[in-house]
Amino acid sequence: MNFEKNTGNWGEEQAIAYLKGQNYSILATNWRFKHKEIDIIARFKDLIVFVEVKTRSSEEYGEPETFVSPQKQRFIITAANQYLIEKELELEARFDIISILIHNGKVILKHLPEAFYPIAK
Repeated sequence: MNFEKNTGNWGEEQAIAYLKGQNYSILATNWRFKHKEIDIIARFKDLIVFVEVKTRSSEEYGEPETFVSPQKQRFIITAANQYLIEKELELEARFDIISILIHNGKVILKHLPEAFYPIAK
């Protein structure tokens, strides 16, 4: 397994632990619809929260959250819609990003609620 995959998996584990500590219930991890994947699906109060986790070991190319491109957002939204349909859930959905930066041996975790929104077509 390569370094990036190991770092990504480790970051997702940190994000799950953080969310649980904030009273989120984890419903699914690495949930897939076709070639689209949602890192974490959680419930918080009356919300279903779809979470994209970005972990980086350097800020050299920018903050981790800046790597969630508009195309990636569309993929997550498409997969989220499918999840809601399959699970027959009629709860409000929210799209968050958890950004994790490993800097000088220190872990900096940022939770960005409502990081992006579905765009009406």
